Amino acid sequence: MAMVSVADIIRTHHAEIIRRWTAEANRTASARGLGAPEFRNIMPTYLSSLAEKGGETPGTGISKQQEYVQSHVSARLRQGFHVAEVVEEFALLGRCITQMWSSAPHDQQPEAQDVEWLLTELHAASSAVTDLFSKHLLEDEQTEKRYLRLLQQVASEALGSDAATLRDRLKEVLELIREAMGAQSVALLLYEPATQKLVTAASAGAADEDFEHYATSLALSSFPGTVAAAGEETSTLRDARTTSMEVSDTLRNSGIRSVLGVRLPPHHALMGVLYVGISEVREFTIREKTRLQSLGQHLSVHLDNARLYADLREKIEDLKAERALRERFVSVLAHDLRGPLSAARMGAQMLMRFPEKLDERRELALRIDRNIERTDRMVRDLLDANRIRAGERLPLRLDECDLGGVAQEVVEELRAVHGEQFVLVAEERVQGIWSAEELRRALWNLGSNAFKYGAPGQPITFTIARTPSGARAAVHNHGPMIPRAEQESIFQPFTRTRAAQGGPARGWGLGLTLVWGCAQAHGGKVTVTSEDTTGTTFTLELPLDSRPFQAEPS
Repeated sequence: MAMVSVADIIRTHHAEIIRRWTAEANRTASARGLGAPEFRNIMPTYLSSLAEKGGETPGTGISKQQEYVQSHVSARLRQGFHVAEVVEEFALLGRCITQMWSSAPHDQQPEAQDVEWLLTELHAASSAVTDLFSKHLLEDEQTEKRYLRLLQQVASEALGSDAATLRDRLKEVLELIREAMGAQSVALLLYEPATQKLVTAASAGAADEDFEHYATSLALSSFPGTVAAAGEETSTLRDARTTSMEVSDTLRNSGIRSVLGVRLPPHHALMGVLYVGISEVREFTIREKTRLQSLGQHLSVHLDNARLYADLREKIEDLKAERALRERFVSVLAHDLRGPLSAARMGAQMLMRFPEKLDERRELALRIDRNIERTDRMVRDLLDANRIRAGERLPLRLDECDLGGVAQEVVEELRAVHGEQFVLVAEERVQGIWSAEELRRALWNLGSNAFKYGAPGQPITFTIARTPSGARAAVHNHGPMIPRAEQESIFQPFTRTRAAQGGPARGWGLGLTLVWGCAQAHGGKVTVTSEDTTGTTFTLELPLDSRPFQAEPS
């Protein structure tokens, strides 16, 4: 009587072998949440090919068993299995097959040569698994190196260009990371120390807008907060739709399911978090996690380089501005001070030539005195502006002062020089401990600017009033609006609006800087409001007593 063959046993007990293999394999492999069809994969088909004893696929030179092994390994790679687990699956299949005849009578068992053939096929399958895994790891390593090289290239191009920075090209960088990870979405959130929040810097992928607006809280109940607290370990959100963590409704319904995140950098001060999302619910493989960690570390270096480069460029720009200010300072000294000094010198020479007529030339002596006083005022303004720019407070000579009285003097002087369009509206006895000299200069500068740049012939109004915390002096003029962008820098030294630069009025651009310095030295502030319909108002607010705000008692 002929003995039964391995092929016959496989055909007869195919379903039972697969049932036993599935039960055993589920117990030995890591729990991965795979359904039964997904877990069994191609194994039933591979088992059937053993019953047929193979044969080659036409034109390939590859046996059907080899094709099925390759398909099975590819699936296991995507599912995150380790090589030892897949090798064990084929060894387990061999045990399940041999169990079918282990207790059968001798005449119902296959011949030794047939059994040896089975073991050879299974050994070949295990060897193929090892080879395929090795090949995959090599290709995976080369792929990772390629993406890191591309990332380096983008970063280098960004740093080498005046027109773009790495931040400008973040979307391009994230597209590389998304492609490297095989993900549907990727997002980068950068940490803002001022607000202590993670703010989206860029995102890319199918669910771009939804992913970009993911929660930015640092709380551990949110996914970004968990990533930021994880250090060098990756963090996983298995299902954004059903998670109990804090996520936005938009993300829950975006189609992104599993999310993998990594902290940037893994150590030292928090820079941000990087995470990718996929449209299926599954665990991320060890290789995916290590790849994201590697990409994240390199991105951290490039972001840090970009920050250092931006700081360097800012310092260079500051140095250029400093040099320009120095050159302008010298130019101002050489040009504007030459006039009054020359006039004073000529007047002095005339007095020396005719000393006997000194009494007749008293007006010339007064002119010399005025020119010297004007020169002294220019030098003082320049020195005070330089002191303000250096971050120092203006030194004040403080005493009891009537703000309305100071304003009255300034208005009368301005009327004498420019005409009767200056108006004073002042409450009585608005008094405090202030510097009358500095307030006079500040109000004079505000009034002069209002005359130069306001609507010709329109009233310029000085308003003095008490406030709950001190006093307020405001100067209003009608005329064109100061653009909002220029309002932010208008108090900086040597700054003039575009309208001022294009107009006939000359100036250094120091007047408003000195007004700001006066307010700051008194412990107050100066603000500006400007509209086309209502005109422009500069408001100086002061505390009742400015002595606490001086570095040294005056």
